Amino acid sequence: MRCFTDTSFLCALYREQDNSGRADAFMETFEGEIIVSSQVLWEFRQSTRFQVFRYQCDKTKGFSKSEAERMLGVLAANVKSGSLTLATVEWPDVHSIAETLSATHTMKGGHRAMDIIHLATAKHLGLKRFLTFDGNQKNLAEAEGLVVPV
Repeated sequence: MRCFTDTSFLCALYREQDNSGRADAFMETFEGEIIVSSQVLWEFRQSTRFQVFRYQCDKTKGFSKSEAERMLGVLAANVKSGSLTLATVEWPDVHSIAETLSATHTMKGGHRAMDIIHLATAKHLGLKRFLTFDGNQKNLAEAEGLVVPV
């Protein structure tokens, strides 16, 4: 089985949060490839860095730089080891699919740009399974015929 993952699933894997138990349980029984794009990896790294900024401004929000560095290190190691497979994509094709998804779904479903791009990437790659803990992202994926197994 091959699954495309969005950032919410990666966040649940790399830092304890509400959905971490579900992500861990999925990974314990999963046999296949977890596919990521350079866009997903960048969004994860950017989000992690932003949480450090939040923490520096208010210690009750975000998380520490050492936690971010740990998370980024594990992510890099997983890409290097092949635990996450970095897909090569044709961005003009992804953007064309994204435009169609946006025109079809955004006005009635309120979908964010990155969510549209991630789903468009999965479709571009011909993947049928999509990993997310974002409810609106799940609705969009299922509306487009993808299975969300978590």
